[in-house]
Amino acid sequence: MKIIYYFCVFCLLMACGQKVEKSQPDTVNEVPQQWLTFDGKDKNAKHIVLVSGDEEYRSEEALPQLAKILSKHHGFKCTVLFAQNPERPGIVDANYVNNIPGLEALQSADLMVIFTRFRALPDDQMRYIDDYLKSGKPVVGIRTATHAFNFEGDSLTHFNHYSNNYSGDIKEWTDGFGRLVLGEKWISHHGHHKHQSTKGIIAKDAESHPLANGIMAGDIWGATDVYGVRLPLPGDSRPIIMGQVINRKAEFEQGDLFYGMRQTDNEIADKNEDGEALNNPMMPIAWTKTYQLPYGEKGTAFTSTLGASSDLMNEGVRRLLVNGIFWSMGLEVPLKTDVTLVGTYHPTAFEFREDNYWIQKNMKISDLD
Repeated sequence: MKIIYYFCVFCLLMACGQKVEKSQPDTVNEVPQQWLTFDGKDKNAKHIVLVSGDEEYRSEEALPQLAKILSKHHGFKCTVLFAQNPERPGIVDANYVNNIPGLEALQSADLMVIFTRFRALPDDQMRYIDDYLKSGKPVVGIRTATHAFNFEGDSLTHFNHYSNNYSGDIKEWTDGFGRLVLGEKWISHHGHHKHQSTKGIIAKDAESHPLANGIMAGDIWGATDVYGVRLPLPGDSRPIIMGQVINRKAEFEQGDLFYGMRQTDNEIADKNEDGEALNNPMMPIAWTKTYQLPYGEKGTAFTSTLGASSDLMNEGVRRLLVNGIFWSMGLEVPLKTDVTLVGTYHPTAFEFREDNYWIQKNMKISDLD
């Protein structure tokens, strides 16, 4: 009987132990990766923070590749930030305009590369950008950075003056971040969107500028059209690359990365549908400028209105951006920078996408590393 009794007790204890064991979670919930970090060549490497967040030109694809080029070929430490819905951290959501985690990285940054569009970030995130700019550190703006921020009229933000069409009491901030820091806000599509491409022409007095190092006539091309700007650009802005509007030879292809346009297209556009001249004068698509926020230090800025993820398939565009990064930080620009693509790079076409797309896409930031 004792044997049967002890056997029953043993079985009961084993059953309880198994029950307790199964009640424990299989894995510990980890905080998902919300930004990318690429190491520099050593602890003294310059730190570049690249801020993505636009709905159309796939900055979430372009900036990780640019960071890989800067890290692998040139030894910079790079941090890449992304737009995310707080309810789905670690998942890219380009349409969510109110959150870009990780901006505190700007506290140790030597350069900010910004490629955002109409963001309305909370004050605790905007303060990192504002503090960075007040310190007079360099800025590189890509494509939609000319209209990087936009706050609604009834917003309680302390940073409404960053908005694209700001016209308030702080006169220095008229037309917002784009105009004050980079040199221009959003004005217009100068070329026919998705139908006319952009060929980069070195400005007449810029052939010897370091930004043009390693760039030959015809090297720079992008399917993204030329942006319109007001001429002349303000202050000491200096155009480096002009944008020649080029007609597409082939038929429009919605599913094509370049919508049927090609770098071999060579028909220079004349006038748009409103009869306005498109190439006389040409619009600058890359320029330099100094900036200074009220009560801040003076800094340098470089802006390129080319730079969509599909534009980075073009070696000339990549070289222009990397040259601009070297120049902005006061570094000697190599005669021909190494801009070889790193790893596999398969960008998608520029276009707006529905909110549901980002939920279904489920683009994990950790997968972009």
